Amino acid sequence: MTDLKPDELLAKIDRNPPASGWMDTPINIKKGIYCYASNPKSVEYVGLPNVRKWNPLEEDWKLPENWQEILHKGFRERLERFRTFKIFMDICVRCGACADKCHFFIGTGDPKNMPVLRAELLRSVYRNDFTTFGKILGKFGGARKLTLDVLKEWWYYFFQCTECRRCSVFCPYGIDTAEITIMGRELLNLIGLNIDWVATPVANCYRTGNHLGIQPHALKGMFDFFVEDIEEVTGVLVEPQFNKKGADILFITPSGDYFADPGTYTCMGYIMLFHYLKEKYGLDVTWSTYASEGGNFGFFTSHETMKRLNSKMYAEARRLGVKWILGGECGHMWRVVHQYMDTMNGPADFMEEPVSPITGTKFENAKSTKMVHIAEFTADLIKHNKLELDKNRNDHLKVTFHDSCNPARGMGLLDEPRYVINNVCNNFYEMPPGTIREQTFCCGSGAGLNAGENIELRMAGGLPRANAVKHVHEKHGVNMLACICAIDRAAFPALMEYWVPEVDVIGLHEMVANALIMPGESKRTTDLRGEPLLGMEDEADE
Repeated sequence: MTDLKPDELLAKIDRNPPASGWMDTPINIKKGIYCYASNPKSVEYVGLPNVRKWNPLEEDWKLPENWQEILHKGFRERLERFRTFKIFMDICVRCGACADKCHFFIGTGDPKNMPVLRAELLRSVYRNDFTTFGKILGKFGGARKLTLDVLKEWWYYFFQCTECRRCSVFCPYGIDTAEITIMGRELLNLIGLNIDWVATPVANCYRTGNHLGIQPHALKGMFDFFVEDIEEVTGVLVEPQFNKKGADILFITPSGDYFADPGTYTCMGYIMLFHYLKEKYGLDVTWSTYASEGGNFGFFTSHETMKRLNSKMYAEARRLGVKWILGGECGHMWRVVHQYMDTMNGPADFMEEPVSPITGTKFENAKSTKMVHIAEFTADLIKHNKLELDKNRNDHLKVTFHDSCNPARGMGLLDEPRYVINNVCNNFYEMPPGTIREQTFCCGSGAGLNAGENIELRMAGGLPRANAVKHVHEKHGVNMLACICAIDRAAFPALMEYWVPEVDVIGLHEMVANALIMPGESKRTTDLRGEPLLGMEDEADE
């Protein structure tokens, strides 16, 4: 946690315009506001260029001698390849509608965290190198040369963007500024300017199938602990399946749910739901120790890396011969699947069009990708009365819901999670309208920024989200923040502890599992965390 107390961090936010123009304000890389450079072993493992040790705080970043030439060529190639990128470079009129919509600008007051200005870091070089207007007018026309200081600005500020796309909701021209960050990061990777919280997870995914580097036997071992905990709470022995050929459905979720609380409780929720569906309806679901990561850290590196990581899920589905894929509560996995999969590795026409074998519902939105989000899958089961639920078991929780950026803005998954929550929980309260659904605020730690060394940036970036949670905590007594993203479940506990310590974090399917009446279960006195259910305090202590 940052050494700064919350009131000290608030006092640091400077809303006054800087004394100099943005082009003349020098780069100042600050402790707590940047991520460590990538580990050379990770960079080498995945074949990224310019492998070496380097430190962002040192003057010499050990760049290739022709780094400007590499970036100029890379810039040109991407302008020719991606039409949106070229359009986004040209059409911005700098109206500033996006300026105060970014959580990092709100939380830091740094003008270069305004989306319009962060993009201008790239546009200024674009004008200088690729437009006649910029070549003639130079700085007067908003153009500047790519110098070492400009390059360092790129690295510093493109890794102060979580690619959450809130700014794009407010742009009158429809410019997706997150796409500009993606291009900026991709260019930086051409000369080996990465961060370790992205490069090492990417390397781990190549090596073991998940970003934590968990080996198959260790993964199975973790599930054995989950099985024991579930039996202790419910009296039911569950038996999750792995790598089963011919199963109906392959289930893939982010590996963050295997590893740390509170994601582990969400994982236990999945296991209990699949056991229930097997016992009641004979649905055969398998997990994979190869495709054991839903998250796609390639999304924060380059299009090619994203494509390579995306392909493993479909390769495993083909190998196992499943009908379709069910995906867990993840953020960027869903943006990659929903918006990029078809043009990267699709269409996945070797699988069947997803139809629920229990309700008969055809998931039209997954017709091409063959991958269904578990929130809509579970909402459909509830809608058709296929789950026995006791929502009173969540009465010790007063819940609000965080729309995770990528499922909300990236694929429009807005109503299904709320439908599920309202059917498994009696106490649900929405945060203010301007902070939810399409206008949701980011956790402040996505896109590879969930590192310990940049904790001050994370706490500042998460301030708008925390403010909205604080509002419903004070108004309704909310004590639980629900979400459908593993990075949220990893990032929010620290954010809540810092800004709203009375509020904890939970996944959707942990609440489903609390409410689910399992076949043959014994009388439950606690939830999955071992906390006594309301009215069961005395029995839970026995």
